[in-house]
Amino acid sequence: MLNKNTSLLTIHNTLTGRKEVFAPLVPGQVRMYVCGMTVYDYCHLGHARVMVVFDMVTRYLRARGYQVTYVRNITDIDDKIIRRATENGESMAALTARYIRYMDEDAAALGVIPPDHQPRATEYVPQMLDLIGRLERNGLAYRAEDGDVNYSVRDFPNYGRLSGKSVDELRAGERVEVNSTKRDPLDFVLWKHSKAGEPAWDSPWGAGRPGWHIECSAMSCSLLGEHFDIHGGGADLQFPHHENEIAQSVGASGRTFVNYWMHNGFVRVDDEKMSKSLGNFFTVREVLTRYRPEEVRYFILASHYRSPLNYSDEHLDNARAALTRLYTALRGIDAGDAGSIADWQARFQEAMDDDFNTPVAMAVLFDLAREINRTRDSDTAECRRLAATLKDLGGVLGLLQEDAETYLRGPARSGCLGDAEIEDLVRMRTEARIRRDWKESDRIRDELAKQGVVIEDAAGRTTWRRG
Repeated sequence: MLNKNTSLLTIHNTLTGRKEVFAPLVPGQVRMYVCGMTVYDYCHLGHARVMVVFDMVTRYLRARGYQVTYVRNITDIDDKIIRRATENGESMAALTARYIRYMDEDAAALGVIPPDHQPRATEYVPQMLDLIGRLERNGLAYRAEDGDVNYSVRDFPNYGRLSGKSVDELRAGERVEVNSTKRDPLDFVLWKHSKAGEPAWDSPWGAGRPGWHIECSAMSCSLLGEHFDIHGGGADLQFPHHENEIAQSVGASGRTFVNYWMHNGFVRVDDEKMSKSLGNFFTVREVLTRYRPEEVRYFILASHYRSPLNYSDEHLDNARAALTRLYTALRGIDAGDAGSIADWQARFQEAMDDDFNTPVAMAVLFDLAREINRTRDSDTAECRRLAATLKDLGGVLGLLQEDAETYLRGPARSGCLGDAEIEDLVRMRTEARIRRDWKESDRIRDELAKQGVVIEDAAGRTTWRRG
């Protein structure tokens, strides 16, 4: 749909700290890996942001004509998973299968297209063992006295490049257990020795299970090759997880691992990162009881992906109002196959080519909506083309794909008027207006307002929507 030759796509590369012109390893093809969920609980809005942001990136790259292979993994073996399964008195497999299903349901609700591959860590243990063996042969892995196999960080020359710090500046980070059997506190576990009652696999180093970091190196390299284009994830993964992925993958292959590293910003509540450990998180399911999925998706994309995203009802209400304005512009227009307008496409593409700048791209959508409203009564053909362009460009962001009338009317709420009852009252109000019975007309309007129904009179017709 878009023209990949009209401008250059730039991506902010965390590895270099600057925007760089995107040049895939294979012209016309993009291989991208994104760190997914650890499945032991419901997804919260921080997880939703990762899913929606990289769904947006995938959609835009494909709209630009690239053939994208998108991998987003699932961590289904982890200390937290084992602990939760034990607490519940169920198997790890039963726990993870349930939360994978919930995750997929949440992603689908938010309009997230399934990745091309969604590998589970437990399916790639042989590849992890092969990778650990290569690291051991290269002098970067050692077996500690407690039976764990650890990575020797100080033996990897460029450790710290992604986080921009030297080894001496770094400290053991999130999920890194400082253990007296390690040669250095920064060393991290590749293979954990077996403990009673825990899941275990056979290995050359004895029964055990993989460490967290080795999973992504094994899965990404198995599915995309040892050198690929884009690796993404939340900002919290930059150190130590992604730093450790580089150390493992480059340490084993001796090759460049990833060309472009992308990290989305935190979701914040009261200026603190939203996280399960802080207990200040809102699950996707909780939010979707109060807001429609497209409103949540709009809220996420209304901020640049690298910026902090501040959660509040006010911001979600603003997303609701913004979508209402855009759908209202499309209401009553049969865009059909009118075709998009190149000038508007170029403006939208210029914004998105600047490191996926969705706030500026959305501003283009609102300019389009204003033009639709301006031409609605004077130039039907131009109005149809503008509407088609608005729907096409909105679709690149995963927005505005519902029928406008259906969206604006919204779902019927329990105990409230249904569509047929509202239609009857609107018809009665129209008849009262024809009779110039303004008192009856106002009474019906007020009755509908009490039911949360907004009446709009424009261009000689009356429409309604649930507010």
